[in-house]
Amino acid sequence: MMDEAQESGHAGPILHFRGMAGGGIRLATIIIRPLNAPAPPSLRVSTAGVAPVRIAEIANVAIWRHDFTLTPADRGYEFADCFYEVVTDLSGDLRLAFVSCNGEENGDLERDDDERNLMWTRLAQDHASAPFALLLQGGDQIYADEATQGHPLSEDWPDHVPEVDDSAALQDLARHLRDRFVERYLHVLRAPGYSWMAARVPTLAIWDDHDICDGWGSLPEKRARSAVGQALFQAARETYLLFQHGAVESDIPELFLDATGASLGWKRELPGLTIAAPDLRSERDRHRIMGPAGWQSVEALAPQGEHIFLVSSVPLLGPRLSLIERVMMAIPRMQHYEDDLRDQWQSRAHRAEWRRMLGQVLQWRDHARVTALSGEIHLATRAEMGPQAQKIHQLVASGISHRAPPRAYARLLGLFAGLGEAPLPGHPIRILPLPGQRHRYVAERNYLTLTRSAGHWQAVWHLEDSGKTPPLELSA
Repeated sequence: MMDEAQESGHAGPILHFRGMAGGGIRLATIIIRPLNAPAPPSLRVSTAGVAPVRIAEIANVAIWRHDFTLTPADRGYEFADCFYEVVTDLSGDLRLAFVSCNGEENGDLERDDDERNLMWTRLAQDHASAPFALLLQGGDQIYADEATQGHPLSEDWPDHVPEVDDSAALQDLARHLRDRFVERYLHVLRAPGYSWMAARVPTLAIWDDHDICDGWGSLPEKRARSAVGQALFQAARETYLLFQHGAVESDIPELFLDATGASLGWKRELPGLTIAAPDLRSERDRHRIMGPAGWQSVEALAPQGEHIFLVSSVPLLGPRLSLIERVMMAIPRMQHYEDDLRDQWQSRAHRAEWRRMLGQVLQWRDHARVTALSGEIHLATRAEMGPQAQKIHQLVASGISHRAPPRAYARLLGLFAGLGEAPLPGHPIRILPLPGQRHRYVAERNYLTLTRSAGHWQAVWHLEDSGKTPPLELSA
């Protein structure tokens, strides 16, 4: 499944979901071409042509965008003599896909394509048999951890961060980082399975740490606030907007909840469904997950519809971590994992903020059913927060291409999860096995499908070795 545009070494079309337009859907598609290449052709909807607009030049490529609307009567769009079918009626039965963790920390560019993209190929085949209306991406769409390598100012990041006030040297670092980020995005966008899906299924994405660097926001603040750290964040932010949203700075007020861009959380309203994703990275530091802009956006969400999908890149419902943190900090060899634990809502450093977020979710639950969608942990699992009359589901699908950790790790984590947690009195959290599974965590690559039929939602995990799980009812 590879389109002609991908074979020629270019990338695109890549669809991005902008929202509803009357009974239709607003879309943008980006096309990536070398700087010296001619403009891509117009895109056609029915008999109308849509000319491309050049929105950016970066790392020797140009980014072109078509903005257009499809009505329920439209079956899709035509580009470069190829017709791409798109689900255009979102008002009734609906099918969504959710993925996260599309890469690995080390050597991701050198992996065998067939091995790396096995689950993307399966997802594309799944779409071919029963089309998805949206692709939700819950974080770590790229793994940029090696982007800092190869430049003297960032070679030893984050272990050693030089003090720099040479503007020319920092500009050279910025160029290097943009080049490396673009290289990683193109590697993903051209991948078998993904490229075929991206041309036919509009995407909505929120970033997590590896889209910037491992542990961004949980690293010591002196490193993150350094000139090198800020150059890294700016390169990550620019390319995140371009490749994950088809956007530039001037698009922020229209696409994101915070018009200033300090926080890049977003919300989209579909018939009967709200999908929202707070930004858990832009304002993060070692003492907070979200800052003023992020919290203002979350608390002003006012979701509509019968169901809310809350995309929390880091799992919102999780096991008690304070005991694990104490044990690991007492063992010198384990202390470097402290940043990973501090990334979590459940870290003792963020416990008050976690309660605040859970309280907000309960307010939404008074008006609609709430399901949290999360990734980040390279395992598949689920959780519930009670009581039964207000039950909130969490579905974790993590590792669309990241290889799973050892099963022994998953079993150990499951033992800790058995301790239970209740950060809000009367609202216990339980980590539960997937339908058809014995253990709380499944160490297999996976993706998640969400299906609305006759107004009722079901979730199915697709596991690399075990196959599909029985459906989980989300309306119960």
